[in-house]
This record gives sequence, C-alpha cells and structure tokens, in this order.
Amino acid sequence: MEHEFKRLSENVKDIKSLINMFNETLENIEKRLSRLEKVDSIEHRVTVNQIDLSDIKELLERMEATQKNEIHHINRRLDSHLVKIAKAEEDILMLKNNN
Repeated sequence: MEHEFKRLSENVKDIKSLINMFNETLENIEKRLSRLEKVDSIEHRVTVNQIDLSDIKELLERMEATQKNEIHHINRRLDSHLVKIAKAEEDILMLKNNN
C-alpha cells in the first residue's frame, strides 16, 4: 500500500510537471501569436498604404497628362497669336514704308 501511495505521489508530481511544461508551451505559443498578429497588422497597413500610394500616383499621372494637354493647347494658341502679331508688325512696317 505504501508503495502504491509512493507511486501515486510520483505520478501526481509527473502530472504537475507536465501541466507546468504545457503552460510554458502555451505561453510561448501566445507570445508567437502575438508577434504574428503584430506582423499581420503591419503587413496590412503596408498593403493599405501601398494601395493609397498607387491611387495617389495614378491621380498625379492623370493630372499631369491633363496639364500637358492644357499646356499643349495653350502653346498652340500662343503660337497662333504670335503669328498674328508678326503679321500685324509686318503690315505696320509695310504701311510705314509706303508712306
């Protein structure tokens, strides 16, 4: 009987030891999961920011294209006005020479 109590006591100690090891393992797993959650959160933020940056880049490219078209149109109008001014100067010079 005493021998069985001793064995039972050893088994209880073993079980306690196993429970402690199990708790330590759980704590380690929780720490790793916590780190993974942080990494996932960071990756999510990076992904969202990349999407935002892509949208901003597209918008800027569209604005730049629009501005280029407007500038091209303005340049054409300026060129036509310069031609008209040059013709007017030419006419003025011809009138001065005729008088």
